[in-house]
Amino acid sequence: MAAARVGATNIGRLRHGKAAAWASASAARGGGGVTAWHLRVFAGVVGVMGCLLLVASLMMSAVHQVQFRNGAISRGFRGLQELKQNSVRTEESEQIMHPRLLEMATSVIMKNKSDSDSVQFSLWEEPYKQARKWKPCAAKHSLPDEVPEENNNGFILISANGGLNQQRVAVCNAVVVAALLNATLVLPRFLYSSVWKDTSQFGDIYQEDYFVNYMKSDVHIVKDLPPHLQSLDLEEIGSQITDMDISKEAIPTEFIKIALPILQQNGVVHFMGFGNRLGFDSVPVHLQRLRCRCNFHALKFVPEIQQAGSLLVQRLRRAGAMQTEMDKQLFGSNMVDDAALAAGVGAGEPSRYLALHMRFEEDMVAYSLCEFGGGDAERKELQAYRETHFPTLAMRLRNTSVSPEEQRSLGRCPLTPEEAGLVLAALGYDRRTFIYVAGSQIYGGAARLRPLTRLFPNLVTKEDVLSSGELAPFKNFSSRLAALDFIACASADVFAVTDSGSQLSSLVSGYRVYHGRGRSPTLHPNRKRYAQILGEEEGGGGNGVRWGGFQRRVRNMVEEYKRVSARPRGRSVYRQPRTPGCMCRAAGDGSVDF
Repeated sequence: MAAARVGATNIGRLRHGKAAAWASASAARGGGGVTAWHLRVFAGVVGVMGCLLLVASLMMSAVHQVQFRNGAISRGFRGLQELKQNSVRTEESEQIMHPRLLEMATSVIMKNKSDSDSVQFSLWEEPYKQARKWKPCAAKHSLPDEVPEENNNGFILISANGGLNQQRVAVCNAVVVAALLNATLVLPRFLYSSVWKDTSQFGDIYQEDYFVNYMKSDVHIVKDLPPHLQSLDLEEIGSQITDMDISKEAIPTEFIKIALPILQQNGVVHFMGFGNRLGFDSVPVHLQRLRCRCNFHALKFVPEIQQAGSLLVQRLRRAGAMQTEMDKQLFGSNMVDDAALAAGVGAGEPSRYLALHMRFEEDMVAYSLCEFGGGDAERKELQAYRETHFPTLAMRLRNTSVSPEEQRSLGRCPLTPEEAGLVLAALGYDRRTFIYVAGSQIYGGAARLRPLTRLFPNLVTKEDVLSSGELAPFKNFSSRLAALDFIACASADVFAVTDSGSQLSSLVSGYRVYHGRGRSPTLHPNRKRYAQILGEEEGGGGNGVRWGGFQRRVRNMVEEYKRVSARPRGRSVYRQPRTPGCMCRAAGDGSVDF
C-alpha cells in the first residue's frame, strides 16, 4: 500500500502544489516581527489569513488523496450516470453478476502481494523476445524518386463519420484510395454525430501542414476543393458515393470499377460516411505501406493536445519528460516539462501504470443486445436508447428475437467493470496497481463500477490527473478528449483491452506494436472463451471452479493472444501491423525481411 499512497500523494501534490506553495509563502511573510503596533496587527492578520489558506489547501489536498486511496472515481464517472441514481448508495445497489468469483478475488487480492517474482515480472513485460525483432518500416518509400503526377484524374473528398478512431481509419483508407485512383485528396471532413456530439474538424485534432507535407511524396493533398467545384451539388451530379455503394472491406478493383468513371467524368468524387471500405489482404504492398505511413507517421495531434498529453503521461509515470521512442512519436517537440515534477515535487523512481479501456458505455451496451443483470428496468432503458440512436436495430428486434445468452456465449457482450477486474486479479495484479481508465460514461455509474474499485482502488482518469483548467480547452469535444485517452493508453506500461471490436483498442494496440519496440505488452481476453469460463463457474453452483482453476484458465487465455506472429489473413493492419509494407522482421543473419 505504500507505493499506492506515494502515487496518490504525488498526483495530489501536482494538482494542489501551486496553491499550497502560495499559502506557505503567505504564512512565511506573516511571521516577520516588527516594533510598530499597527504593523504587528497587520502582520498578524496576514499571518492568520495565510494559515487559513494553508489549512484550506491542505484539506483540499487531503480530500484529493483520499479519493485516490478509495478508488479515485473520476468526475467523468460521477457525471450524468450518477445523477440518475440516488446520492446515497448501499451495498445492495451494486450491479454484481459473479458474486462467488468476486468474493474469492477480493480475498486473494487483499493480501496485497503477487504470486511470485516471476509472475510480477511477466505482468509488466512483453514475454516473447521475438517481438523485439520486428521494426517499423512504413517510413520508407517504396519508390523514393517517384512523386504523384501533377495532372491526375480529379479530387477525392471524404466525409468521415464516427468518433476519433473511426475517423482516423477513414482518413488512412482515403489516402490509399486517392493514390489508387491517381487523384488529389481534399483534407478530410468529419461528420457531426448525434452520439459523439463533437464539431471538431481535422485541423482541431491533427496538424494539417505536417500531414500534407509528410504525404506529399505519395499523394497530393489540398485543404479545399478548387472554386469551380465548390459550387457544385455533388449528389445531384452523381458524384456522391455512400457506404451503401461500396462493400465493406472492398478490394481495390471495386473502387476502380465504381469510383474511377465518376471521377474521370466529373473531376470529383465525394465519399460520404467513408469508413472500413478497403480490405486488408487484397491491397498491394506499396499501398499497404502508404496506409501505415499515414496511421503511424503522418497523423500527429495538434500541439495543445500533445502538451496536455505529455503532462498527463508524466504525472502518471511520476517522472519528468523521458523521451522514449513512444514519447517522440506522440509529442515530438511539444512535450512540456511538468513544473511540479521539475521542482522535485513527487520526484523519485518512475512508477508503472496499467491503462484499461472499458468499452462499457451505453451505446456499446445497447448495441450488443446483451443483458447485464439489471432485469426489466435495464431492458426497457436499453430498448429506449436503441429506439433513439439505433432505429434500424430497434426495428429488426420487433421482427426477430435475439437471445442474450447466445450473444454472450458467442463472445459478443462487452465485459463489465466487474469482469475486467476479475481478469486483472486472475493475472496477478494486486491492490497497489495504478490503473488509468480510458473511456467515457460507464453504463450504470458508480454502482456498476464499485466491484472494480473494490479490487483496485487506485483507479484514475484524465479528470483526476489533469486540473479543470488544463482540461478546459477540450471540454465538450469528445474527440479531443479521446485523443488524450489514446496518448495515455499508448504510453502505458501495459494496455488492457476488454472489447476487441473497439477502434480505440485496435488502434492503440497496433500503435504499441509498431512504436513499442517489443516492450509494450497488451492484455486481450478472448470474450468467447471468457464467457465459457464464467458460465461453467456459474453452472457449477457451490461446486464450481476454485480460484486456482479460474486463474489458470484466464492466464492461458490471455497468454495465447500475446504470442508474436505476422498478421493473420483478414486482420486489420492498424491493429496488427506485423505485415509486409508496415514492419520488417530481423533475420538470423542480421538482415531483415518484409
